[in-house]
Amino acid sequence: MGYKVLVVDDNIHNSKLIEGVLSAEKTKYDIFFAENGLEGFEKARRIIPDLILMDMRMPELSGIDALKLLQEDKELKEIPVIFITAYKTDENFAEAFRFGAFDFITKPIDINELRSRVNKALSIGQTLTRIRSKMTQYEEERQVLEQKANITENAPNAFIIINKEGYLEWANDGFERLHEITFKDFKSQYGDNINTIKGFKDFTREAGRCFLTKKPSSVETRHNLPSGKKWFQTFFTPQLDDQGEILKLIAVESDITPIMLKEEELYKQNRRMLAITERLEQANALLENQKSEIEEQKRLIEGEQEKSERLLLNILPFEVARQLKSKGKAGTRYYKFVTVVFTDFKDFSKNTRELEPKDLVAILDDYFAKFDEITGKHYLEKIKTIGDAYMCAGGLPLRNKSNPVDAVLAGLEIQDYMLRNRVNPKPNSPGWELRIGIHTGPVVAGVVGRKKFAYDIWSETVNAAARVENLGEVNKVSISETTYEYIKDYFICSLQGDVEAKNIGTMKLYFVERIKPEFSADEKGIHPNDDFIRMVNKL
Repeated sequence: MGYKVLVVDDNIHNSKLIEGVLSAEKTKYDIFFAENGLEGFEKARRIIPDLILMDMRMPELSGIDALKLLQEDKELKEIPVIFITAYKTDENFAEAFRFGAFDFITKPIDINELRSRVNKALSIGQTLTRIRSKMTQYEEERQVLEQKANITENAPNAFIIINKEGYLEWANDGFERLHEITFKDFKSQYGDNINTIKGFKDFTREAGRCFLTKKPSSVETRHNLPSGKKWFQTFFTPQLDDQGEILKLIAVESDITPIMLKEEELYKQNRRMLAITERLEQANALLENQKSEIEEQKRLIEGEQEKSERLLLNILPFEVARQLKSKGKAGTRYYKFVTVVFTDFKDFSKNTRELEPKDLVAILDDYFAKFDEITGKHYLEKIKTIGDAYMCAGGLPLRNKSNPVDAVLAGLEIQDYMLRNRVNPKPNSPGWELRIGIHTGPVVAGVVGRKKFAYDIWSETVNAAARVENLGEVNKVSISETTYEYIKDYFICSLQGDVEAKNIGTMKLYFVERIKPEFSADEKGIHPNDDFIRMVNKL
C-alpha cells in the first residue's frame, strides 16, 4: 500500500494536475480529493493521510481555518500540510507557518517543485515519526525521574521574553507567583532593560553573555522575597533569524529551592536529565539539517521568481503589480484621504545650461535616489518624476490615516538632506535648493497605458499640491491649510499667509518648521521619538 495523499482545492484543474504528476511517479500514491476546507478536514479524519496538499483560499472554510482544525485534532495535528497559493506575501507565509504549515507551493504549480516538496515532506514525516517515538521514550523517563524527585511537580515557572535591545517585553502569570510582584511593578521598581536593572547582577550578566555568544545558557540566583529566601534557576534560549542574529531571548525561571536543599540526593538524577537533553538536542540538530535542505530548495526556486517580479515591482506599487499578475489588468480606484507631495529645484533651467547632460542626469539620479529612500521609509508611494520635479503620495495604494504626518516627516528629512548637502557637498555635486509643497484630499489612482504601464493619480488635490509647492519658498516645507489641520498637534508651524493659486483661488499656507520638542528624537526636530510614533500608530 502506498502513501495516502489528500488534495484539498476548489479548482478541479489543480487537483487533476497533482493527480497526474503523482500517478506518474515510481512511488505509489493513493490520492483523495476534497473541494473545500471543511470537506477536507472531515475526509482527513476518515482516511488519516500521510500528506495534505491544500489551497489557502477556498469557499466555506479557508485553508488557514482548516489547518487550525487539524492542529486541534490529536490524530491529525502531526500530518504535514503543504499550502498551494497564488498569494506570495510575507504576511500569508507568516500566517501559514504560525498555524503549523509544513511548506508551500506557489501557483501556477511547477511540476518539478511539486515532486520535490512532496517527496521531501514524506521523507521528513517518516523521520519525525521516528524521532517522536524516541522523544516519547525520553519523556517517559523524565517523568519517572520527576516522580521520584517529587519536588518540582507544583513549582510555578516564569517565562520572560527579552527583545534584541535588552528590554523586558513580556512575562506570564508565573512571574508574579515566583517573584511575588507583578511584572509591571517589577519594571517600574527595578528597571526594564538588562543593562540597567538594579539588584539582579547574576541574571543580567548571564543574559548579556547569552546575547554575545548566541548560545543557550543558565544561571542560579538567590532572592530575598517577602516569604523568605528562594533560589531560582533561569534558562536563557536565544531565538535566531536566518542570518544567525538574535531576534529575542527567552528566559524560563523555575523555583529550585527544594532542589538546592536536596542537591546531593538528586545529583544522579540530574546527570540522567542532562543525557536526555543531549539526545533531544541531537534530534533537533537532525531536524535543522532537514530544514536547511528545504530552505535551500526554496531559495533557488524563489530566486528565479524574484528576478521576473523585481522589474515589475520597481515600476508599480506592490498591490497594483499583484493585481496585474493575477487578473491581467488593474483598474482605477478612488481614495478619499491621500496626501500628495511635490518637490522642485530652484533655478533648474539655469543649472541645465551650466552642466553637461550626463552630469546633470547623474546629479538628479543621486538626489532622486535619496528622495526614494526617504519617502519609502515614511510609507509614501513614488508616483513619477517630470524633469526636476518629484511627485509622491501617502495613503495609497494601501489606505492609512497617518499619511499627512508621514508626508511632512519625509518633507522635513528631505530638506535636512538638502541642507547637509549644501554644507558638505559631494564631489561634482552642486548644493541645489529645493521647494516642497504638500496638500491632502481625495484622488483617483490607477494604471494607464497598455504597453508601457504607468501608475498615476488625478484630482484637484494633485493640482493644489503643485500650487502649494510653486508658491512656497526654497529650503522650506510648505503645506496647505487642510494638511495643517491634520498635523498641527505634532509639528511647529508658522503661517506663510493667504496666497492666490491659479484656477483654485485663495489658499492659506503654512511652513512646517520642525517636530515639536516633546515629540522629537533630535535637536533639529527632524526625527520623531517613541511617543510620537505611538501616537501616530493610534490614528
